[in-house]
Amino acid sequence: MNEQVKNNIMEYKQKYLQKLTDAQVPEKLEKQLEEMDWICLELIHQKKQQRGTFAPLQATELSEIRKKEDLYRETGLKALREGKVGAILLAGGQGTRLGFDKAKGMFNIGVTKTLYIFEQLIKNLMQVKHEAGVWIPLYIMTSEKNDVQTRTFFEEHDFFGYDSSYVKFFVQEMVPAVDFDGNILMESEDSLAMSPNGNGGWFKSMLRAHLDEDIRTRGIEWLNVFAVDNVLQRIADPVFVGATILSGCVCGSKVVRKVSPYERVGAMCLENGKPSIVEYYELTPEMAEAVNENGSLLYGFGVILNYLFRVDKLMEIVKTNLPMHIVEKKVPYLDENGQLQKPKEPNAYKFETLILDMVYMMDNCLPFEVEREKEFAPVKNALGTDSVESARELLKKNGIAI
Repeated sequence: MNEQVKNNIMEYKQKYLQKLTDAQVPEKLEKQLEEMDWICLELIHQKKQQRGTFAPLQATELSEIRKKEDLYRETGLKALREGKVGAILLAGGQGTRLGFDKAKGMFNIGVTKTLYIFEQLIKNLMQVKHEAGVWIPLYIMTSEKNDVQTRTFFEEHDFFGYDSSYVKFFVQEMVPAVDFDGNILMESEDSLAMSPNGNGGWFKSMLRAHLDEDIRTRGIEWLNVFAVDNVLQRIADPVFVGATILSGCVCGSKVVRKVSPYERVGAMCLENGKPSIVEYYELTPEMAEAVNENGSLLYGFGVILNYLFRVDKLMEIVKTNLPMHIVEKKVPYLDENGQLQKPKEPNAYKFETLILDMVYMMDNCLPFEVEREKEFAPVKNALGTDSVESARELLKKNGIAI
C-alpha cells in the first residue's frame, strides 16, 4: 500500500470518526468501524480492473463423461467414503427479488405441498449420502441479516433429516456501502449500511470462523461450493468429484451448454492462459458467436456456481487478497434528518469479491458438463427466465413432487 493510499485512508477514518465524538458510539457501530476494511473506500478512485486476453477452454462433454462414468463414480465414492469431501452452501442472500424478506433458502418452492429451497437442497445431498453410505460435512454460509433465522429454521425442521453433527454455520464478512461521493451510509442509528462481501469471500469467512480446524480434523481435501438458488443441483456429486481428481486439476467447475450465444451466464475460458470465467457482457459479438469445426460455440459452456476446490490450493490463495469489484446498487440509508430513505435508483457503491477470481488463481480447472434440465433450475426471479415458475416446471419434469 503506497503512502498516498495510506494518507487517504487515514483521512477517511478521521472524517467519519470525528462525526461520532460528540455522542456515545453504539457498541454495534463501534465494532463495525473497528473491523472495517477502510481500503475499500480508496477503490472508488481507482480505474476499473482490466481483464486479460481471453481464449476458449474446452469442457469435458457429456459424451466423454458417459464413457468413463463408472470409473469417475468409483473414484468419487472412494473419496467421499474416506471423508475427503465437504460441501459449502452459500446462503447469505435474501429472497428480495422473489418478494420474500427472509433468507432465500426459506422460500417455499412447492405448489400443492410445502417444499422449501433448503429442504430440496438437503434432499439432493441425501441422495449422495445414501449412495456413498456416509454423511458429507456441510458448511452453511449465512449473512448478518439472516444468520439467526437460518440456524433457527434448520433447528425447527430437524435439519430436514440430515445429521446435525455434520452441519456447521458461519457468517459471511460484511463491507460498507458508500454513496457516489465516497461517503459512508448509515442504515440505522447504530449501524452502517453493510452488505455481504460477494461470493468470493466464502473461504476467508470460513477461516475467520476457525472452521479450518474442523476441515483439518476431519481430513477434508476437497470442498464443493454451491449457491442456494439452484434447486436441482447435485452436491458432492461422486462423478464430478472423481473426474476432477483423475484429471489432475486442482479445481473443477460444473457447466451447462448455453442455449444461445448471448445467454446471460458467465462462460468458462482461459484468461492470459489461466482458467477463468468471462461474463456475458464482456463477450464481443465475435467471441460470443465464434464456433469450432463442429459448429459448437467456442465460449459455449456457462457456469452454474458449482465448483470443487482442493483445500491445499485454497490455503495458498487465501494469503492473497482477491480483487474487489465495485457495483452500483440501491441502498436504503438514513438522511441528514435521520429519516430512512429507500431509493428507487442506484445510489451507492457496494464492494464484492467474486468466485471467478478464485478460479483464476488456480493452476488449472476442469470444466465438467452436466445435463441442463437435470441440474440447472436457478430461482433468481419471481417470474420469467430463471424464476420460481421455471424452477417448478423443471422440478416436476424430474419427478419431484411439489
